[in-house]
Amino acid sequence: MKVLVLNSGSSSIKFQLIRMEDESLLAKGIVEKIGSSDAIITYQPAGKNKIREIREVKNHEVAIEIVLSLLLHPQHGVIRDKTEIDGIGHRVVHGGEDFSGSVLITEKVKASLRKFIQFAPLHNPANLKGIEACEALLPGAPQIGVFDTAFHQTLPPKAYIYGLPYALYKKLRIRRYGFHGTSHNFVAQRAAEFLKRPIAELKIITCHLGNGASITAVDGGKSVDTTMGFTPLEGLVMGTRCGSIDPALVPYIMEREKLGTKEIDSIMNKNSGMLGLTETSNDMREIEQEAARGSERHRLALEIYCYHVRKYIGAYMAVLGGVDAVVFTGGIGENSRLVRRLVCEGLDALGIAVDPAKNEKNERDIGTGRVKILVIPTNEELAIARDTRAILEAGAGRTASAPPEPPEKAAGFKPDETAKLVLLWARDPKAGAAALAAKLGPALGRTVAADAVRAELERLALAASPATPKTAASAVPVATVSVRAGTPVSASLAAPATPVSARAAARAGKPSKAK
Repeated sequence: MKVLVLNSGSSSIKFQLIRMEDESLLAKGIVEKIGSSDAIITYQPAGKNKIREIREVKNHEVAIEIVLSLLLHPQHGVIRDKTEIDGIGHRVVHGGEDFSGSVLITEKVKASLRKFIQFAPLHNPANLKGIEACEALLPGAPQIGVFDTAFHQTLPPKAYIYGLPYALYKKLRIRRYGFHGTSHNFVAQRAAEFLKRPIAELKIITCHLGNGASITAVDGGKSVDTTMGFTPLEGLVMGTRCGSIDPALVPYIMEREKLGTKEIDSIMNKNSGMLGLTETSNDMREIEQEAARGSERHRLALEIYCYHVRKYIGAYMAVLGGVDAVVFTGGIGENSRLVRRLVCEGLDALGIAVDPAKNEKNERDIGTGRVKILVIPTNEELAIARDTRAILEAGAGRTASAPPEPPEKAAGFKPDETAKLVLLWARDPKAGAAALAAKLGPALGRTVAADAVRAELERLALAASPATPKTAASAVPVATVSVRAGTPVSASLAAPATPVSARAAARAGKPSKAK
């Protein structure tokens, strides 16, 4: 069995083709700068030289067409016919409360993904573009959605409900969702394998530390708390994200700096974290080097980063009532000896102590205390492929001989148009179809009928009374499997930069250039 794993971003597609019999990587690559005339295509077949090409790539469908042509290439390809691809596993960022596991993608599932565009406006539309491109280019090939949020659907209400008016949760589904779920799940399973103990007996704290970073408390193989929240902004100090701050700072900064919502969002997501603290870089390797050269600012940034990781480890030990293992993963967790050492300093009384020699050698088990300290590489693509295989083996085979499932009440909207409609609805769920149509028309540059808007909202299950939104229990039933495999993929962050001022950097919509 061969599984094509796709991670479709707004302007890029990462891909891997994996042979599942031995879980070997046949080929991997990335298409970057989709939508431009100078897109970058990188392709690496197993055991062969890397290929790099710059050419025009108009859209996601063209990008995936290029991926298939590379996989089928007479000299550099790894398959002879595209029917050798038994299934496609997609990384999907947000599944809301509807999905607690990976699913076979159907029209109903796609409708749910459109509904959750309001929660992930930058990611879910891109995920949908990848899915629809595969439908056109690989007709009949089953597609599986693997969600960043699914693993955290086991959080108890006391962990995911915010201290806001409960009516906001009922109306807008504001709650902690958590992310990096596939990665946390994957490394927790690998930790249990390493310890040779059933995961049902273990209490594990998984630290996914990269440009995007989060920590999860895993009790008996289930996520019971996690640092990221309604969005990936909450929790730890990250590469360019501020992490948890006093919410009152947001209106305060907006008022003092005369900023709008997009500008303050840009500051918190793209100009904060390690980039904002150092004012030079969000690359941990560069920050460590500057700290070693005597830079007090870089040393302080390192201390802040490691302090927050250590604080959450202690908090999650309290949540779990003890811990058997702490796992470090992600680009920083797997490679930074300094960060691991600083994080674990002072935790000896809790049974957490690092062996300096083992840590320097980057061994799998670097601890000397009662609690195991493990360094486990994540493999989100393999996790997605495993979930895809499990669903295919459960009976979701190729459907070339069967007619495609008809869409539900197609309303004549393209995916990008539906995304704009959902965002308008999310801003004012009580607005009628006519009011939404009046706002949507100018955004699309054409006249939009109220009936079309009403039909599209009904198709997305958004036309019901906003006071009684659907819960997970009443969501559209989908084919799921309880497969514990890891995932995701840290969100791509902006390049290192030096903000000239909070206001100027925010209005630029990206980090300002380093001096």
